[in-house]
Amino acid sequence: MHRYTLLSYVVAALLVAGCATTRNTTSSTTAREQHRPLFHFTPPAQWMNDPNGMVYHDEEYHLFYQHHPESTVWGPMHWGHAVSRDMVHWEHLPIALYPDSLGTIFSGSAVVDANNTSGLGTRDNPPMVAIYTYHNAAMEKTGRNDYQTQGLAYSLDKGRTWKKYERNPVLKNPGIKDFRDPKVAWNEKANKWIMTLAVLDHIEFYSSDNLKDWTKLSEFGKNAGGHGGVWECPDLFPLTINGQQKWVLLVSINPGGPNGGSATQYFIGHFDGRTFTSDNPPQTTLWLDYGTDNYAGVTWAHVPASDGRRLFLGWMSNWLYANEVPTSTWRSAMTVPRELSLIQTEAGVRLANVPVREMQKLRTGTTRLKAQEVSGTLDLSGQYGLNPSLLELDLDLDVARAQEVVLRFSNSKGEHLDLGYSVANKELYIDRTQSGKLDFKNTFAGVHKAPLIIQDSKLKLHLLLDVASVEVFANGGKAVMTGIFFPNEDYTKVELVSKGTTQMQESRAYPLRAARK
Repeated sequence: MHRYTLLSYVVAALLVAGCATTRNTTSSTTAREQHRPLFHFTPPAQWMNDPNGMVYHDEEYHLFYQHHPESTVWGPMHWGHAVSRDMVHWEHLPIALYPDSLGTIFSGSAVVDANNTSGLGTRDNPPMVAIYTYHNAAMEKTGRNDYQTQGLAYSLDKGRTWKKYERNPVLKNPGIKDFRDPKVAWNEKANKWIMTLAVLDHIEFYSSDNLKDWTKLSEFGKNAGGHGGVWECPDLFPLTINGQQKWVLLVSINPGGPNGGSATQYFIGHFDGRTFTSDNPPQTTLWLDYGTDNYAGVTWAHVPASDGRRLFLGWMSNWLYANEVPTSTWRSAMTVPRELSLIQTEAGVRLANVPVREMQKLRTGTTRLKAQEVSGTLDLSGQYGLNPSLLELDLDLDVARAQEVVLRFSNSKGEHLDLGYSVANKELYIDRTQSGKLDFKNTFAGVHKAPLIIQDSKLKLHLLLDVASVEVFANGGKAVMTGIFFPNEDYTKVELVSKGTTQMQESRAYPLRAARK
């Protein structure tokens, strides 16, 4: 560890200690860094982007992440590291993987090699194995296309220390400039490890018996889905609906998202251990999250079968402005952890996502919102004392006689964020055009939309608000939007605004506490 990295971690440690003190003594948002989330994962200091190497092992959820420990803007990538027992309260650990002579450490995955197929551990102490992309910037500068390769590292002490495999790279580059982000999982049908790899504008699948020697199996996607930008950060996993197993393929794309910049598309289909076949019509693009701020998300490996959930985490930013957002000592947060499932909709089988149940640990109580008709503006803060800086809302609305319904979060400066539903347009939207700081990037302000067809005029909105972000899960995760914002002072007021008459059924609000170690 050279002296600058050591210095940066001393600073980071002091920041963590300071934040921990603040968060343990008050849930106020005035005694901490401006815009720092209070229950979303953030790095102690400096830059963070994609979640990496997410794996569950020995009652711990591991989160690695793209990290530049010496700057608040993107730079030479390392793997930062944290662990949690509930995906809510996190312990920061030292950097896991540093750049070396083969390159910086781009995105990838991690597995527990329980049968020691790699030979890097023993049957009694199987290794945790990280599979990641090397990015060789020096080779890139010379004009070569083969500057990204796949490497291995392994740990024999529950991920606390890591050793690079001595014969890296384990998968060389055939001459394609975007050749990265391996997501590896054991496939029972093939009886092999399967690697899902992003390759420029498509996905390639590889197999291995030992995690070290890889054989190409097939390709998917050159004529499917969205192609407005490079394909990145894939994930492949099974889910069941109505007793039938389907395979879901996540592919992040930048740019080309439905509301500009970065977003994650998905495909539902079949994987036979060799080839993925999509059920999606070729011209159809399905989006995991229509908001502008959920990118590069993947799922945790090795979640116990007794749990049975497919658990997801995304990076809560967008490459349109990620390097410029107005935070000081750190940049970026992760979304809340989410459970993914397949649901039947009028358009076919779709992927839904909702917050994990563990988030309920942060509730400090329950506020019942009485059933009432709303024509005009209902001040929920004045009537119920709700504070939108740390709040969970679960609203049950009937919009049969409404044209539009809006939740407005505002402060004394007149800044506000609107989250609304247009009945006529059948659209959910987030309007951050007057949300606060906007001039740091001209692509930040905007009204972002998501299609949402509702049945029998019933609109159910589940929201999580955390200082400078909102995540909304509509009608059980049928439509999801994530947005960040940067008010000059925290929002203190919540209003329900109805154009026409909205019937609010009995609903609930949950004041939240800050997450603590």
